[in-house]
Amino acid sequence: MLNLSNLSPAYGSTKNEKRIGRGEGSTRGGTSTRGHKGAKSRSGYKRKSGFEGGQMPLQRRVPKFGFTNINRVEYKAINLDVLATLLEKNSATTMDAAYFISNGLVSKNAKIKILGRGEVATALEVHAHAFSKSAVEAIEKAGGKAVTL
Repeated sequence: MLNLSNLSPAYGSTKNEKRIGRGEGSTRGGTSTRGHKGAKSRSGYKRKSGFEGGQMPLQRRVPKFGFTNINRVEYKAINLDVLATLLEKNSATTMDAAYFISNGLVSKNAKIKILGRGEVATALEVHAHAFSKSAVEAIEKAGGKAVTL
């Protein structure tokens, strides 16, 4: 019967530990598998990320360009055709951030922008952080309202 007192690993799944630095007779004495000289053979050696043995590292050879705008605002884009498919699934007259979150389109803290790909047939009141001009035109043409949060 198998229990915790007689468990053992499957045959061939484990290997003996490589014992280094235990004399020449062990075949792993002397340099202890580290080779002769150089930084890697010394104690306390740590490989520095990006270090290429004194050659100019790749991250310093490649030219830098552009900049990161710290004031950039990221929007989660939702097109009108997505709103139309949501309307087919469940008829809602108003669509706000909570509605989009509950339907899995955006995460809780995301800013929402409605874009104009597709068409909306029914009158909708859409609440979002931003709208494209074509989206506003399409929503108002269908008799709806685009409300900016």
